Amino acid sequence: MRESGVLPDYHGGCIVNLMASIVRALEGDERLYPPLRALPPARLAMRNVILLVIDGLGHEWLLAHRPDGPLARHVSGRMTSVFPSTTATAITTFLTGTAPQQHGVTGWFTYFAELGTVLAVLPYQPRHCGRSPTVPARRLLGHRSVFDRVNAHSHVVAPDRIIHSQFNAAHNARARPHAYKSLDQLIETITRLARARGDRRYIYGYWPELDRLAHAHGIESPEALAHLAELDAAFGAILEGISGTSTVVIVTGDHGFIDASADQTIELDLHPRLARTLSLPLCGDGRVAYCYVQPDRRADFTEYVATHLEGYVDLRESGALIRSGYFGLGSPHPRLHERVGDFTLLATGRAVIRDWLPGEPRYVHVGVHGGTSAREMYVPLIVAEG
Repeated sequence: MRESGVLPDYHGGCIVNLMASIVRALEGDERLYPPLRALPPARLAMRNVILLVIDGLGHEWLLAHRPDGPLARHVSGRMTSVFPSTTATAITTFLTGTAPQQHGVTGWFTYFAELGTVLAVLPYQPRHCGRSPTVPARRLLGHRSVFDRVNAHSHVVAPDRIIHSQFNAAHNARARPHAYKSLDQLIETITRLARARGDRRYIYGYWPELDRLAHAHGIESPEALAHLAELDAAFGAILEGISGTSTVVIVTGDHGFIDASADQTIELDLHPRLARTLSLPLCGDGRVAYCYVQPDRRADFTEYVATHLEGYVDLRESGALIRSGYFGLGSPHPRLHERVGDFTLLATGRAVIRDWLPGEPRYVHVGVHGGTSAREMYVPLIVAEG
C-alpha cells in the first residue's frame, strides 16, 4: 500500500525529542532520543521549566484561527506527535519521555495479552465495561516516569477528576500532584508554583477541555474557537504571573484534530463478513485500527478490505509499521507486537472506522484524531520566558 500522511520525526522533530530536551536540561539521563532541534537543552537553562499540554492543540489550527494571539506570537516551530496521534499514546510519551516503541501504549484501546482483555488505558477500564483490573496500572505498564529521571522538584497540575487515577498514579512518581477544577485554578496553581522560593522546579500541566469540545462539536465549531480565545487569555495570564521568576514555559498539544465525515464513517455492523474474520474487537482508535485476524481468515480479511474499503483506509501489516519506525527508534517493548495486532487500518481523508460491543454505549465524535494527516500530526512548539 502507498505511504501517506505525516510520519513522526523521532530523530529531532517529535514530542519525544521535546522531552529529551527537557530531561537533559534538568540534568536527567536521556540516551535513546536526541533533543528537539528547535529547542536545545541549553535554551532551558532557567530556574523553573513549565510544560503545559493542551489536549488537541494542533499547529495548523492555532495559526489559522488566532495568528495574532499570545500563543501564536510565541510559536517557535512545530513538532510531530507520535504514532498514533492520540491522547493515550502521546500523553504516555510526555510522562515517560519515550515513544510508543518503548512504552507500549498503542492507542485508546490497547490489547493486554497478559490480562486477556482490551483496556481503555487512560480510564483503566476494560472495553467490555467490567471492573478495572485488580493489578495496579503501575505494575501492568511498568513505566519509568520522567519525574524520576530529572534533577528537579516535580509537580503535576491536572483536573481533580483524574489527578489520582490509576494511570496518573502509575506515572506521577515523585512529583507532587495539584488538582484543579477550572482554567483559573490551573493558571493560579502554575504561577504560584513558579513564584515559590526554593530549588529548581519542573511543572507539568495538562488541560483537556479543547479535546472534549472538539470531539463533541468539531474542531471548527464555534465552541472550540471560543475556547481558543480563552486559552490565549490564560497563556497571557501565565506569562504575567511568572514574570521575573527565571522560568521558561513551553506549551504544546498531544495531537491536532480533523472533523470527521459522516459519509466516510465505516460501521463494522454494516460489514458482517469483515467482522467474522476478527478474533478480537478493533483496538487503537477510529483513525488507526488494529485488527486481530483469525489465522485461517487472513485471505478473506485482506480481500474484503481491498474490495470494499478501498479509498477509506490503507491496509498495512502491523509488523511492517514497527520495522518502518512508525512507533519509535530502538528496541521495541517486549509486547509491542501483541498490542498492534496482525494488520492496521490507516484511515485516509476524513474516514473513521468503528465497532461496538454488545451493550457498549454508542457515541459520535465530530472531531477525531489518531491519523497521519498534517492537521492531526503537527503540534505547535510555543516557548516563552518569564
